[in-house]
Amino acid sequence: MQMMRMIHQDPSNTEGASLDRALVRRVFSWTTKYRVQLVGFLVAIVIGSLLTLVPPLVFKSIIDNTLPEGDSSMLAVQALLVVCAAIAATVASLFERYWSSRIGEGLIYDLRVALFDHVQRMPLQFFTRSQTGALISRLNNDVIGAQRAVTGTLGTVVSNVITLVITLIAMVALDWRVTIVSVVLLPLFLIPAKRVGKRLQSYTREGMQLNADMNAQMTERFGVAGALLVKLFGRHEDETDTFSERAAGVRDIGVRTAMFTRVFMAAMTLVGAIGVAAVYWLGGRSVISGAITAGSLVALATLVTRIYEPLAQLSNARVDVMSAFVSFERVFEVLDAPNPIVDAPDAVELDRVVGHIRLEGVQFSYPGAGEGAVASLETGAIEREHPEGPPVVLHDLDIDIPAGSTVALVGPSGAGKSTVANLIPRLYDVSGGSISVDGHDVRDLTLSSLRRAIGVVAQDPHLFHASVGDNLRYARPDATDDEMREACRSARILDVVDALPDGFDTMVGERGYRLSGGEKQRFAIARMLLKDPEVVVLDEATSSLDAENEAAIRAALDTALLGRTALVIAHRLSTVTGADSIVVLDRGRVVEQGTHVELLEAKGLYAELYTTLVST
Repeated sequence: MQMMRMIHQDPSNTEGASLDRALVRRVFSWTTKYRVQLVGFLVAIVIGSLLTLVPPLVFKSIIDNTLPEGDSSMLAVQALLVVCAAIAATVASLFERYWSSRIGEGLIYDLRVALFDHVQRMPLQFFTRSQTGALISRLNNDVIGAQRAVTGTLGTVVSNVITLVITLIAMVALDWRVTIVSVVLLPLFLIPAKRVGKRLQSYTREGMQLNADMNAQMTERFGVAGALLVKLFGRHEDETDTFSERAAGVRDIGVRTAMFTRVFMAAMTLVGAIGVAAVYWLGGRSVISGAITAGSLVALATLVTRIYEPLAQLSNARVDVMSAFVSFERVFEVLDAPNPIVDAPDAVELDRVVGHIRLEGVQFSYPGAGEGAVASLETGAIEREHPEGPPVVLHDLDIDIPAGSTVALVGPSGAGKSTVANLIPRLYDVSGGSISVDGHDVRDLTLSSLRRAIGVVAQDPHLFHASVGDNLRYARPDATDDEMREACRSARILDVVDALPDGFDTMVGERGYRLSGGEKQRFAIARMLLKDPEVVVLDEATSSLDAENEAAIRAALDTALLGRTALVIAHRLSTVTGADSIVVLDRGRVVEQGTHVELLEAKGLYAELYTTLVST
């Protein structure tokens, strides 16, 4: 049955390909720390292969010598030898499995941690362009495939080579003519295996695609947002019908594959029987002529069954190895993805933060196709590059935010307000100009110290599927219950927490769906207050609140932001009238700047936007 591994291999991506030596060296560099375990693994395979020769050779001795001589004591010793060999082979297989699991699970751990760490540090554009499901697959399926490449494929190839060499040597020593006949029968295994393999590969690909479609439907429909959409449009029956069709396709493919496999294995069993019969026929003639002994014939008949499987698998070893190394290539593709947002070699810590922020001549264009992303993780849509390069989003911005002041960014949708908010904590790097904090260019600061000094409340705050307390402590893991209560009180959300069934231990649900939009934003504000940063960025932080809650939050923020530098991005201009300075953006440019009163008197874009707001 192990020969079915060969049949189900899909060589479509390996035809005509050759192993990259650099890739091989890199793969084995990951196994360096497991060198001792790897040696033990290979030694266990060799010992196990050698021990399998003991029974046939002992049977030969029993038939040729022990039985004719009637030596019952020797017979007992030989029987005991067979039992001891079986026990030793079992022990060797246990050691083989032990070393295999140690190497395999250790390699999975190393690759997963390396991938997780690298992906987390990737810039924001990496996540905006990558499919989450494809990325998770790299950390699961491809990492496991890479592990199998080392312990599965390597072990199988080595085991097959050792078994084949030792068995052929033993068979040639017994009778070279029978050995030749056994090898001549090999095409009866290989030719059908290749042809059947193509059919089964087609079934496998079709089944994998159907499974992928079925899993994609479940993933999208079982999420809260997807389930809500299905319910609101009343599409339950349609969804069930679609799922039923895909599941039926998987079922039918499974039945066809099972029957095709059974017919093939029955045919291979018949061919194997023919091989054994040929050995008995030719060997029997040799016994009659006196060329070999009866014991040799029995040993040859036992050994011949042990050469077809290794030969068949080794004939496809190249495809096995190439297919296995594909997983490593896919893993390394993500690990090698360049990260443009990293600490400079001489980056310094941002200590004793005052909070003075300065934007000087800032220009910005969003990264183009292929920058900070992995093409195979994207949606598959072709993104055309602009001949002149990516469009400029921000043009020569000069904004000064004194320490301890509150500056508001306002303007129509698409003016670049949120882009500015993303540049300050260095989620993106400026394309031109500079952004500084306390006189330090943010590119010269360590990312950890920069982001530690900045607290952000996004327009759509994210809550993990965890308890209220865990979501709050994400800002400061060592926060006490009293500190959490104080942060919630300042954010005007403490009454909501106290009303929850389990208080801070209440689960908020996936993406916080158990809470209203306004409650999620107030929890995000409480989380920011718990972090206690010197600089605060509020990106439409009150957009989902009703008038009563908005007034409460504004009062809380007036107290919470006292003494801190604050950048407030607002679409509702009523929330920024008290800011120390208001910067008006339009199409990525600063068009006005001043206080609320000054901008109204100027009768420019701000006055127009504010008049429209008041009239509505």
